[in-house]
Amino acid sequence: MELQINDQRVTVAVEADLPLLWVLRDLLGMTGTKFGCGMALCGACTVLVDGQAVRSCVLPVAQAAGKKITTIEGVGSTPVGAALQGAWQEINVPQCGYCQAGQIMSATALLQVTPQPSDADIEAAMSGNICRCGTYTRIRAAIKQAAAHAGQTK
Repeated sequence: MELQINDQRVTVAVEADLPLLWVLRDLLGMTGTKFGCGMALCGACTVLVDGQAVRSCVLPVAQAAGKKITTIEGVGSTPVGAALQGAWQEINVPQCGYCQAGQIMSATALLQVTPQPSDADIEAAMSGNICRCGTYTRIRAAIKQAAAHAGQTK
């Protein structure tokens, strides 16, 4: 099966129903995408597939074949991803950090579609991402800072 991950083509020999998360982590060594709940409820495993935030723990790899997959390892090469990663560092968003890759991926999907997000837009886009440390206020601030940095303020 051929996949396009972070603008590189990769061929993997796997069962079609294997979750994308395990292909990324176990076969390709891309451990930035985290396993959280295994049921698409927490958002730790979020990646972008054709620009959409998806939960890789429940996405069969066959459904990602032929689509553009972006992980936390590659998102920094995009203007929006780089702005978000910079804002995350400046504001010191993470505490434990476990959920943060998924948070950044969901925020990237948001800013790509809504470059001037309101608080309601941010809350809606990020609602599926759980942060056990409760850094939601800093996450919102980082998203707003990234949007402003890119000249996309609201």
